[in-house]
Amino acid sequence: MRVVIQRVSRASVTVDEKIISSIQQGVLVLLGIEDLDTQEDIDWLCRKIANLRIFNDEDGIMNTSLIDINGDALVVSQFTLYAGTKKGNRPSYIKASRPEVAIPLYEEFVRKLETELGKKIETGIFGADMKVDLLNDGPVTIAIDTKNKE
Repeated sequence: MRVVIQRVSRASVTVDEKIISSIQQGVLVLLGIEDLDTQEDIDWLCRKIANLRIFNDEDGIMNTSLIDINGDALVVSQFTLYAGTKKGNRPSYIKASRPEVAIPLYEEFVRKLETELGKKIETGIFGADMKVDLLNDGPVTIAIDTKNKE
């Protein structure tokens, strides 16, 4: 799994000119899934996101987590995180899972992150043409790949 996590002051997803979900302070998580992903990837990544200390403490130092601030989360499926750009100028998405594999993993990721945070999280609509609006706070943007745990 690959994610791009953005610390946000607010974020929302619009489909067909209607806002379907929105959050205030927290994280926007763009989630990419490949066929090799497992429950272990979901568990590790959700724990990491919930506990990542990327929010400012009272001294203005990034020392508090999403759990600590009781922040919101918005998860949006993002198959383009697996874009292959080695050959030519047209990205290849061959590594991204097809919907029949990705949707159950996406849904389990959402359930697990809700468990880690102890609250409902917002989502986009898998496979929809979505417009994502956000106010990146910082800006703070972090990319994580469960197959390359640095």
